[in-house]
Amino acid sequence: MSKILIIEDEKNLARFVELELQHEKYDTTVESNGRKGLDLALRDNYDAILLDLMLPDLNGLEIARRVRQEKTTPIIMMTARDSVIDRVSGLDHGADDYIVKPFAIEELLARLRAVLRRVQIEKRASGEAAGVQRVIRFNDLTIETANRIVHRGDKTVDLTKREYNLLMTLIEHKNNVVTREQLLKNIWGSDSKIETNVVEVYVRYLRNKIDVPGRSSYIKTVRGTGYMVRTDELDEFDTSL
Repeated sequence: MSKILIIEDEKNLARFVELELQHEKYDTTVESNGRKGLDLALRDNYDAILLDLMLPDLNGLEIARRVRQEKTTPIIMMTARDSVIDRVSGLDHGADDYIVKPFAIEELLARLRAVLRRVQIEKRASGEAAGVQRVIRFNDLTIETANRIVHRGDKTVDLTKREYNLLMTLIEHKNNVVTREQLLKNIWGSDSKIETNVVEVYVRYLRNKIDVPGRSSYIKTVRGTGYMVRTDELDEFDTSL
């Protein structure tokens, strides 16, 4: 039985979501105070967190940020704010998905199943690859896949989880165009309702981190379609480390 933490100060909504999740056989805990919710999230092990944005004492963005510093627990942000900036901010602070109030409970349940399913896939993948270090070299980028460390030349590049996954997806399809829809599916999941303009924001973030001033960007925009990376020189895959 999956354990779900609901941090929501609208009592009627919190109770409604709690009852629906219990009906679906989830083990639920509800907290209306942001600071107490953070304490629960850090103290106990939950399979997912449903997190309101506006909360007493501590807002949802700060809770997501602090949880993400210590745990990989999936977070679905629940909020009435639906602008691109708000969605990107929530994702940047550590949320895995975003649902706008008012929402249909069926959609929330579908998104919850999706994030839980992605966690299981990642766990299986990491278990299969445990102890195996693979080093990918692409032009002057060096990527250590086991610990997700990226270098450009002798400089270490600090990437978020989504920035790293975006880079790896493009490199895995090097010299081929990857559509925005493909990137959404690979990085946010096929069930996500995130819009394609969020991909553009993350491409900009990634470019700012891996590009070198005065040199052309590794990530090429294919107008109206998507993005691609090209091999400027011989690259190699070294799996011996």
